[in-house]
Amino acid sequence: MASRGTPVSGNSDHSCGLAPVSGPAPRILILGSFPSQKSLQYSQYYGNPQNQFWKIMEVLCGIDATLPYSERISRVRDAGIALWDVVGSCTRPGSADARISAENFNDIAGFVQARPTLRLIVLNGCTAGRFYARIAAGIPVPAVVLPSTSPAYAAMSREDKVRHWSVLEASLQ
Repeated sequence: MASRGTPVSGNSDHSCGLAPVSGPAPRILILGSFPSQKSLQYSQYYGNPQNQFWKIMEVLCGIDATLPYSERISRVRDAGIALWDVVGSCTRPGSADARISAENFNDIAGFVQARPTLRLIVLNGCTAGRFYARIAAGIPVPAVVLPSTSPAYAAMSREDKVRHWSVLEASLQ
């Protein structure tokens, strides 16, 4: 099996995603679909500088988007947020979610079961929402699909995305 973020031998387009990020008692699990090529290259969630995720976290959680990645991750954990993706590995030339195929899903149900403090699952974009719907049966935590923070979803302003993403605030208190 390939290590996280690297192609599976024999298929340069089949990659494994990133390991989950979680503190001991998260209240929110944010699930993307699958990391972009830049995120995989940097081994960072939302590693594409054009992705609005960290800027939205700055507004909602006070996590400075310019901090080094390790510090942002530490602060996300401290805020009670866990990060992962619905898809654990897949074939995808490039970064477009529409090109994901041969997907293997992460064990979201097992992750949730091991973290009884979770109050909300947030799906970062419609693709994450569609994939999650395929595996959500029996997961007892409410889930909401929010507008994608990806630079590919430019139909909505950052301010409008922040308004939608503000649902996090109630689950973090």
